[in-house]
Amino acid sequence: MREGYEVVYKRPKSLIETRMHYCPGCFHGTVHKLLMEVLDEMEIVEKTIGVCPVGCSVFAYDYMNVDMQEAAHGRAAAVATAISRLHPDKYVFSYQGDGDLAAIGTAETIHACNRGENIVFIFINNGIYGMTGGQMAPTTLKGQITTTSPHGRDPINAGMPLKMSEIVSGFDGVAYVERVSCNTAGNARKTKKALEKAMKISEQKIGTSFIEVISNCPSGWKCTPVQSLDWIKDEQIPYFPLGVIKEPGK
Repeated sequence: MREGYEVVYKRPKSLIETRMHYCPGCFHGTVHKLLMEVLDEMEIVEKTIGVCPVGCSVFAYDYMNVDMQEAAHGRAAAVATAISRLHPDKYVFSYQGDGDLAAIGTAETIHACNRGENIVFIFINNGIYGMTGGQMAPTTLKGQITTTSPHGRDPINAGMPLKMSEIVSGFDGVAYVERVSCNTAGNARKTKKALEKAMKISEQKIGTSFIEVISNCPSGWKCTPVQSLDWIKDEQIPYFPLGVIKEPGK
């Protein structure tokens, strides 16, 4: 490092130094980095187990240097439940997209939250099935065009987008729910703080934590990364407002 210059970015030790497969502009890489920073700073890398099912994040274990378990599509919450109960001394998180957590995995998600399993859900909500061709997802916005809703999502036929954070916040077993994003540097910092808070709540064993990350999919949305940030600000966040939805003990 040149004299007089300060290092402002350092790769987390637990983030494997390899090229990621995610599309340009995708938030997955950002969330991976933030999560690994939290684990490094809390010094719990060796005590953490992650679960990643089917979706764009299916290869998360290639990037996170923690113990990882693959799960069938939608079954991450069930697998994470088993791991948490067998290893109550571990920090257990699931890393899931909206098609996985809020569609095929809705039952597993809801019942794990209702039971108050000691799991941290990291829910990446980009409003689309990014991996399989850009189809409409449970969180696709009203009027949003996808490959299976070429004229825009019609609430009469498809219903309104699911607000999973609000749904799970109603369960007594859920301790903490927050909706965040990485569309700005400030929001990315808030995302890291939310992930850290969730891990500390897991340490206290007082219930489930649910972190929803409003994310983007430039490839699936057929736009540039910059345009995707505008869509998040103008369309997604007004429907999925950021902030703490449930605090421990409330």
